Amino acid sequence: MRILLIQPPSNIGFIDRVYMHEPLALEYLGAGLKIDGHEVLLHDGRVDPEITAAAEEFCPHLVGLTSYTSQVPSVINLAGKLKNLACRPLVVVVGHHATVRPADFNIGAIDLIVVGEGVKALREIARELAAKQDFESIPGLAIPGEALKFTLKRPHPELDELPLPDRSLSARYRDRYFSEWLRPLASIRTSLGCIGRCTFCALWSITEGKYLRRDPGKVVGELMAIEEKNVFFCDDESMCDVGRMRQLAELIAENNIRKHYFLYARVDTIVRHPDLFAQWRNIGLRQVFVGMESYSDTHLQEMKKGITVAQQEEAIHVLKKLKILPYASFMVDPDFSREDFRSLKACVRRLKLNHASFSILTPLPGTVLFDQNRQDLPTHRPDLFDFIHTVLPTRLPLEEFYAEFANLWQYAVPPHRAIKTFLHYDPRRIPQVLRLLREAMKAMRRGYLDHQEIIGYNARYDENS
Repeated sequence: MRILLIQPPSNIGFIDRVYMHEPLALEYLGAGLKIDGHEVLLHDGRVDPEITAAAEEFCPHLVGLTSYTSQVPSVINLAGKLKNLACRPLVVVVGHHATVRPADFNIGAIDLIVVGEGVKALREIARELAAKQDFESIPGLAIPGEALKFTLKRPHPELDELPLPDRSLSARYRDRYFSEWLRPLASIRTSLGCIGRCTFCALWSITEGKYLRRDPGKVVGELMAIEEKNVFFCDDESMCDVGRMRQLAELIAENNIRKHYFLYARVDTIVRHPDLFAQWRNIGLRQVFVGMESYSDTHLQEMKKGITVAQQEEAIHVLKKLKILPYASFMVDPDFSREDFRSLKACVRRLKLNHASFSILTPLPGTVLFDQNRQDLPTHRPDLFDFIHTVLPTRLPLEEFYAEFANLWQYAVPPHRAIKTFLHYDPRRIPQVLRLLREAMKAMRRGYLDHQEIIGYNARYDENS
């Protein structure tokens, strides 16, 4: 059976030029399908936008589409085009948004929605497509119709039960995967879920609060097969199981694996276990994504982040002392006043960060924050849930809010520190990066225009909310 797996482009064009991680989820799906002897083609629409043409040429029996929340409208549009192909494939949607809000995909062009882990589900769908087509017998599905019909819930398997991702499926794209200056870049998953209970995050709830881990020996085996020098750990949170990560570091050193690593870590983990980060620095850890989120202890408590401003400062001190780049991330609350914006900028300056990123606090479906604000959202249209538009009311006038947001990106990190960030890039890429920054600033400043245009659209998503 011919099966086409599609990674759709981001809904904001410049995002795919800031970072583009390999489609690891689809590589997992493809690996499972190839075990059963299927012919699998992975098409990355971020690199090659000619998705329909590729599908026409391949003529698949089954198409798998993945989607984050902001990609929902484009995936629905794409599903309609694919369903109209001469080969009339079975169209299946998998991924994050399908799991947390499957009702958004209840349309005629979509045949099945996978709710939860997809490797085993897609294998079973392919078997049934070739046999009785009794899809209702498969756990973890939502079947479109006048009302969604849900099959039995599928518990998430242990991670070591899954096949290793098949990176040969993305071979023709691999030199295009990167994150800012880390290029080329491979991705690996060593765990799933998080010990945190942040109100703005759905990742811990998807695993029902469990923190799932892979065996360190199997992770090392996969690392040894990865050709790229740079490796991104796409775990929801990599370092919280300290004993396991010590063991993994020891095995990497014993096997003489020499790579550069980029991973997520909580502030409190860094503060409590600086020796763990020293151990990882010695085997190649170069930068750590740290969710700082706010400049205020009060805001951090409201988010149930479980950290303090004092711990933030200590975590940055630990990483700087180890010469590991802190990739600090903050959230801008739509309720921010002018003083809040000033305080956040002062926080970034006080921490002497060379690199800081900012997103707008967004109540994504599947989060506690979404449930708390569901009735007050002016729109449920998914393409606004992209972290650079607000879907919550703002305290400041809309135009001023977006201007302040853009100013954070432009001025929070002073020039003499920003230059140190640019030194990480290949000098040949710096003109391109500067052009991209100008484009991003324009997009953020005109965000209020996009907002005003889209917010009044009486979308189907609002009607079903």
